[in-house]
Amino acid sequence: MRALLIDDERLARAELRRLLAAHPEVEIVGEAVNAADGIQQITALKPDLVFLDVQMPGGSGFDMLAALEEAPEVIFTTAFDQYALQAFEVNALDYLQKPIQATRMAAALQRCSLRHSRALAYAAAGVSAVAPTAAKKLFIKDGERCWFVGLQDVRLFESDGNYTRVYFDHHKPLMLRSLNHLEERLDPQRFFRASRRHIVNLDYVERAAPNEAGGLDLTLRDALMVEVSRRRAAQFKNLASL
Repeated sequence: MRALLIDDERLARAELRRLLAAHPEVEIVGEAVNAADGIQQITALKPDLVFLDVQMPGGSGFDMLAALEEAPEVIFTTAFDQYALQAFEVNALDYLQKPIQATRMAAALQRCSLRHSRALAYAAAGVSAVAPTAAKKLFIKDGERCWFVGLQDVRLFESDGNYTRVYFDHHKPLMLRSLNHLEERLDPQRFFRASRRHIVNLDYVERAAPNEAGGLDLTLRDALMVEVSRRRAAQFKNLASL
């Protein structure tokens, strides 16, 4: 496993190196000292695993994750315990509190190794590196709340200026991404651009009815209504096989 260490304290990074020396399966490919540096290193090095401090100058570890298109596996390392709930809400592998115990490090790496081995097995079998039933995930940070959301669970994206409101479960947080930016990264066979303001997950459409403007009114499972313009209605019918 290729690992990146992100921590603003040199001694903390040195301690991580010392602990990881007992685990030859982990190759440390680089270090970063803040969130901006971490984003650059992740983009360039594409590590399998990141050891990530929470409190850093210029942005927290959660801020850094929110700025990434795709996040690697994350083990949080911090001197504070109040971020543990947030860490597990974003599906972190583990949350190691400083000073880090060797046994806790070993347990965290074992979890990571299991996930990594599973991904390699899928790849060797010619299957996507993620399980076939899983979808890529979005990391969303809205205020103090954070989520890792599977795209299969998102029923609607709604434009709100330079932000996008993401509807999933009973939540609808704002994400610092434009709708056009998100559309480029979505599967066009699953996500339909209904209008300038909306992208709909076709799996959640329960009803489509003609409207007076010559377009369509879509009703989603939770009774959300989305209007499809006349120009896009034919495209929707083709995608939905209507």
